[in-house]
Amino acid sequence: MKRRNFLVGIGAAFLAGCKEIGDSKWFEALVDTAEGWHRGIHRSLGVGRIPMAPEYERADISPFFRGNGSLTVDTDEYRAALAAGFPDWRLEVTGMVDTPLSLSLEDIRDLPQRTQITRHDCVEGWSAIGEWTGPQLSDILAMAGVQEGAQFAVFTCADNLNGQDYYESCDMDDAMHPQTIVAHMLNGEVLPEINGAPLRLRLERQLGYKHPKYLTGVRLVASLDDIAGGKGGYWEDRGGYQWYAGI
Repeated sequence: MKRRNFLVGIGAAFLAGCKEIGDSKWFEALVDTAEGWHRGIHRSLGVGRIPMAPEYERADISPFFRGNGSLTVDTDEYRAALAAGFPDWRLEVTGMVDTPLSLSLEDIRDLPQRTQITRHDCVEGWSAIGEWTGPQLSDILAMAGVQEGAQFAVFTCADNLNGQDYYESCDMDDAMHPQTIVAHMLNGEVLPEINGAPLRLRLERQLGYKHPKYLTGVRLVASLDDIAGGKGGYWEDRGGYQWYAGI
């Protein structure tokens, strides 16, 4: 527990400092260096290449799992899809794969499922424990066939903030982690709108902004440089947020 709190404290200190001095070039280089150190030490502390996030009992589940960031997708198309139960929603798996996939919600539900009770830690300082259910991303990527040279998974979303579609990414170690799932249920019920219906990623060893909601696609790439702002995520592109946000 002391070790975990130490790492969370480091992350919080960096994020707080970025607000004031994140525009300076030297600080950007410093953050990049520290982020690489954080990623390496974080993974070396556990058993195996990536340690497992703690899992909890049903009695620990929070009475309410709040939404954050986008609480809906503000389009007529999404509202109609939500009212109908998302019959036409697809998860597209593209990029450096042998067989691109277009999976319906039924396809997602028909895959082997993993249920895990984990704690969600938001960069804003709040936490909640919830039970998530969905297939492991590794199973989906195995169906598609990962090509040699794929280094990152980029997650595309239906929600749009300030004129840009939300997106996030992780490396292949995190993409293949057994606790990385495409969740369609929360606490035994269909995923609520405020929590990212119908699909959201659960990347359990990282802070909440790394768990994109309203998920529409997974794209495997060799580099993040040419995607949006080149930093690997919506908030990372705007400065002040680390790409690797391990906790």
